[in-house]
Amino acid sequence: MALTLADSNRIMAAAISQAEELNIKISVAVVDAGGRLIGLQRMDGAIWASAYGCQGKAVASAAFGRPSGEMQDRATAPTPAGIRERSGSEMIFGQGAVPIVQGGAVVGACGVGGGTSQEDEQCSAAGAAAL
Repeated sequence: MALTLADSNRIMAAAISQAEELNIKISVAVVDAGGRLIGLQRMDGAIWASAYGCQGKAVASAAFGRPSGEMQDRATAPTPAGIRERSGSEMIFGQGAVPIVQGGAVVGACGVGGGTSQEDEQCSAAGAAAL
């Protein structure tokens, strides 16, 4: 099953709602299973760089089917580093994105940037849980 734009909008709204509860300003991205962008939103007042960070973390999470932070310690290992390089260096192996799984398969990921690493992951998890 593929994520739709409506799914993406619901995921992003939930992540932003969580950010509002935490009183932080974020950017949130939703990508499909291949790491291609479906939706991106940047809250008023969120730093511009967060728009790039949330996408990179989401791509890494979708690619490896796990939270992006779990890849942090392996970021310089030959295989993950090689995959990142061959894919255009778009992946960010930092905490803040979670995969979206439906029917046992990774269908995409939600990534967040703008808060602390833990806040970003909390917001992305809230987004993914909205499905």
